[in-house]
Amino acid sequence: MKRVIALVDCNNFFVSCERLLKPELIGKPVCVLSNNDGCVVSRSNEAKKMGVNMGAPYFMIKNQFKKVVFLSGNLPFYCEISKRVMDKLYDFTPDIEIYSIDEAFLDLTGLRKTFKCSYEDIIKKIVEDIKNEVGIDVSVGLSYSKVLAKLACEKTKNLQKTLKEELIENKTYKIGYREIEKELKATLISEIWGVGKNTTALLKKHLIQTAWDFVSQEDIWIKKNLGKVGLDLKQELLGNSINPVKSIQEAPKSISRSESFKEFQTDKNFIQKELNAHIHKVCKKLRSQNLLTGCISVMLRTKDFQISDIKINLVNPVNSEFELVEHSKQILDKLFKKDIVYRSVGFCAMKLTSASTRQISIFDGEESIKKENLSKSWDKLEEKFGKGIIKMGIK
Repeated sequence: MKRVIALVDCNNFFVSCERLLKPELIGKPVCVLSNNDGCVVSRSNEAKKMGVNMGAPYFMIKNQFKKVVFLSGNLPFYCEISKRVMDKLYDFTPDIEIYSIDEAFLDLTGLRKTFKCSYEDIIKKIVEDIKNEVGIDVSVGLSYSKVLAKLACEKTKNLQKTLKEELIENKTYKIGYREIEKELKATLISEIWGVGKNTTALLKKHLIQTAWDFVSQEDIWIKKNLGKVGLDLKQELLGNSINPVKSIQEAPKSISRSESFKEFQTDKNFIQKELNAHIHKVCKKLRSQNLLTGCISVMLRTKDFQISDIKINLVNPVNSEFELVEHSKQILDKLFKKDIVYRSVGFCAMKLTSASTRQISIFDGEESIKKENLSKSWDKLEEKFGKGIIKMGIK
C-alpha cells in the first residue's frame, strides 16, 4: 500500500510561543535569542522582512535593528508548548515521528475511512485544531514520502511569504502523483531535504540542477556516485516511501549540555557550579528516559574558542548527579588552567543503556541506591516547586 505522509511544522516556533505569553507582540518584529543572548534562533515574519538573518550575533545587530523586539530564549516553556502540539497530533494518528521540537512526520495512510473525509481535509483540520486549542500556527505538507512531504511543507511556507496572510485560507500544500514531475522540475536539487553542499556541488559538475534532473539519472550512475543513500532519495522523490515514519523513538546515543558564560571566566569555582547545573539537567533527562550513562566527558572552551576535554568510562552506569559531580570535579581539576580565560563549559553523557538492565555491585549498591533516591527526590521537588528550587554546591 502506498503511504500517505504529512509533515507538520510550527511556524516561527519560539516567536509564536513568546506571543502566547505576550499577545501585544503580535504584528511586531520579534526575534528570540540563543543561550545568554548569543544569536538569533527564531524570527517573526516581520523581522525577516526587515532583513534580520537567522544566526546573526545579537551584539552585531542590536543597534542596526532598533525596532525589533529581542527576547531571551525560554527553552522549558517552548518544550511545554511543543508537547501540547505533539499531544494534539496523537488525536489524529498514533504513527508519529517527532523530528524536532517543532516538527513531526505523521503517517495518515488509510485514515480517510476513519475520519470520513479526504487527506487534504484531515491536514486542514490539524492546522485548525492546533491553532484553536494550542494557539500556534503550523504549516503542513502532504505527499507519499518524507522527502516529498518536507518539500510540500516548504512550498506552504513559500506561499506564506509571497501572499498576504488574509489570502492564505489554509496553511497546507499537497504534492500528488500528477504534480510530482512539475514540482521536481521547479525545485533546485540544493533545496531538497538531505542534500548538502558537497552533494550539490558534485551533482552540478554533472549538470544536474533540479530535482527532476536527479531522478532522471540511471540507478547505476546514482549508486556509483551516491550509493544506497542516493538510490533511496530518488525513490522518495518519485513518491515511494523508503524511509517510513518511525513512531517508536530510538534512544539517544548521548545527552549533552553546554552554555556560554555571560562573562568570560577565570574562576574555577564558578565554572564548577555551572558544570554542576549542566550535570543535573543531563541526569534529569537520563532519568526521564530511564537511561544510565557509562561514560562521561567534560569540555572547556577558551575565550579564543580552543577546546579541551577529557572522557572517562565509569565502573557502573549511573544517572545520579551526586555520583557524576564527583567524577566531573576530578576531570575539571585536570582541565582547568589558572592563566586561561574561559567562555563555556560542557558535559556529555555517553554509552547510554536502559536502567532496567542495570546490575548493581554488592560493594557499592547501597550507596548508589541512596544517591539515586536523592536524585529522584530532587526531581519531585522541582516538579512541585519549580526548577532551580535546589542548587548543588561545591566542596
